[in-house]
Amino acid sequence: MSRSLFELKCKTGRYNGHPVLHDISISINAGERIALIGKSGAGKSTLLQLLHQQSDNTVALIPQDLGLVKNLSVFHNIYMGRLHTYSNIYNLVNLIKPLNRELENVSNIADRLRLKNKLFSPVGELSGGQQQRTAIGRAFFNQGSILIGDEPVSAIDEHQARDVLQEINHRHETVILAMHDIELALNYTDRIVGLKGGRIVLDTPSQDMKANELGFLYQ
Repeated sequence: MSRSLFELKCKTGRYNGHPVLHDISISINAGERIALIGKSGAGKSTLLQLLHQQSDNTVALIPQDLGLVKNLSVFHNIYMGRLHTYSNIYNLVNLIKPLNRELENVSNIADRLRLKNKLFSPVGELSGGQQQRTAIGRAFFNQGSILIGDEPVSAIDEHQARDVLQEINHRHETVILAMHDIELALNYTDRIVGLKGGRIVLDTPSQDMKANELGFLYQ
């Protein structure tokens, strides 16, 4: 039997002090790949925040604002995914002059995300898609079994988005994503949670749904 990782019962979620989620109940088990879908303002990001509050720093996170340090390089932003696992001295050494082991580990991830030629470029000089892939790389470097992502491929072209989602599923046992692309959600997750008006109005296996059946969430 799969173990429960997250459990919300009749929860209210707030954004900037205003309630945006009402009477939310959801249970998420290890091994599930879940897409939260619904139009802007439906409460997807707030629900992700409620779930993330139940986790620790071993959960890989891709926030919608990406959370990058723009004046630091791609290497250093990806490396930040494991700051919590190393000592302050070790982290300082890698900030000044990356050790070969960490350079190789981060380079391998950057290569998978087509960022290897930008490894020591300041993140602030990159395109929106490259910055998003850097944030994804940081989550990969975290090496946690759980990934929570808020629109993680929204700035990436469809072909790359498919590659990235496949890599996300390969690297993480449990995946919870807020997504705007319904086709990608259906193809790369196994459970669809639909939100409308701050409430969960749909919770079903992806294989049971077609894209045209989800249009009511955006009306």
